[in-house]
Amino acid sequence: MENPGPMTLEALGDSAVVVSLGSGIDESALLRARSLAAAVWRIRAPAILDVVAAFSTVAVYYDPVRFAGYSGKPFENVCRFIQDCAAGGQFAKVDVPGRGQLLQPDPVPIEIPVCYGGDFGPDLAELAAHCGLTPEEVCRRHWGADYVVHAIGFVPGFPYLAGLPSGLAMPRRATPRVAVPAGSVGIGGAQTGVYPFVTPGGWQILGRTPVQLFSTERSPPSLLQAGDRVKFRAIPAEEFERQWGHAARIDLPVGRQSLPPDAFLEVIRPGLMTTVQDLGRTGYRSSGVPLSGAMDAKALRCANLLVGNAEGAAALEITLLGPEIEFLQDGLVAVEGGGFEGVKRGEARNVRAGERLKFGACNRGCRAYLAVAGGFDVAPVLGSRSTYLRGGFGGFEGRALKAGDRLRRGRVVPCTRAEGAGTLYNLTPSPAIRALRGAHAGEFGEPFFGVEFKVSQQSDRMGLRLSGSALQRTGGRELVSGAVVPGTVQIPPDGQPIVLAADAQTIGGYPQAAHVIAADLPLLGQLRPGDSVVFKEVTLTEAHAALLPPAVG
Repeated sequence: MENPGPMTLEALGDSAVVVSLGSGIDESALLRARSLAAAVWRIRAPAILDVVAAFSTVAVYYDPVRFAGYSGKPFENVCRFIQDCAAGGQFAKVDVPGRGQLLQPDPVPIEIPVCYGGDFGPDLAELAAHCGLTPEEVCRRHWGADYVVHAIGFVPGFPYLAGLPSGLAMPRRATPRVAVPAGSVGIGGAQTGVYPFVTPGGWQILGRTPVQLFSTERSPPSLLQAGDRVKFRAIPAEEFERQWGHAARIDLPVGRQSLPPDAFLEVIRPGLMTTVQDLGRTGYRSSGVPLSGAMDAKALRCANLLVGNAEGAAALEITLLGPEIEFLQDGLVAVEGGGFEGVKRGEARNVRAGERLKFGACNRGCRAYLAVAGGFDVAPVLGSRSTYLRGGFGGFEGRALKAGDRLRRGRVVPCTRAEGAGTLYNLTPSPAIRALRGAHAGEFGEPFFGVEFKVSQQSDRMGLRLSGSALQRTGGRELVSGAVVPGTVQIPPDGQPIVLAADAQTIGGYPQAAHVIAADLPLLGQLRPGDSVVFKEVTLTEAHAALLPPAVG
């Protein structure tokens, strides 16, 4: 790739850049995107957190603080770095071991067996009628085509496959299913894909595969990577059941942990939603793995600093209705974040074996973080101890805590701890959350900034659903799914915004109206159902200034 050709670089929020090398779904543009992504990853600066090629784009995720340099201009610096990678001509034959970033795809396609129709393909008959074909003809055309993976996303390991015969294209379902079985093979528009997990979804399902598309035990964890070639093979139900029974199913809890005899605490009552979280996992977005981590990273950092931990040590994230916990050993703990009845925030205190800590209802904010000196000792998964609930991995068995669970603490390392009560974290209501304009902000007739929205009950760690005046898109072409980040504000067809949160997918197909700036993401983590929220537009320079220390001079 000596001449990368024309490319455009645009900000994706204040912590990522999207490099466009073409438009639509084009294999030559994908080849260029993969080549550039491989180059950036190979010679990446420490401030580069992730690099993902998808369709005709490369998304480069960076740390604005570390990329600020002497100029104090992170965006300009990272763009210059990307342009240097593109101009260097250093990546004509790049292979990044274990990351699937080969420049040329293997000419031999990866074969995926599929059992079509019946209970495995509930939409096959409807799809056939829509296409004017028999179900048998639909299946023959589907498995007879050659496919190329253009992106991995939505959930970890989910492939977006181009190459679907034009006669099989069909719009997504008007009402998505609440739960699509793992292994389901579907059609969405002009693409086909495979659901690795039990998950909600709106694609038309015509069969299922017993193949495990994602595993945390594999490197890379996704079976497929952008650029891979795929071929489907029809199998009977008996073969599906035989292969399914032999496979290690990913929708079961990952790495069940026995009750440790040296545990630091036991959960007496779990509360509404209590999980183990740290600052999240990076480096795996190309396999569709979300960032995850604390919804309010500032509160987690402060709780850890109070007990002398590294700021990213694993802590308990406690949501709305807190747990009751019994300490089994003496130790040093601290709570920061939202206010809960019966629990004091903002100071480290010693606890004794046999003592209980009971969190009442949350009376301020939405989430608090319980840190222990040494951090919570759960096995890292893909480089992080954070719980990813939808994928069922990380944290404690990949799930929320329940009564009877016991957690160890890590080794306490003597270091300086922050002293003083309430000096690190100040939970103050904000009249407005700062955000940058999104790529499609001009395509809506109604204003987004300065308008009051309410946080819906249908909000979780993946995203906050808002209700208010519907934002109707007035124009614009059909969108190809593109990179998103925590804080991206997407507008689905009903016009009610969704603000993506810590467990958000890595790519999305809805228009992007805005991006909450990184400095205000902790405020999102403290919003609760029924809260009002207003977004205030700021510039990229202002967004970075909110993260960077003030200049001295």
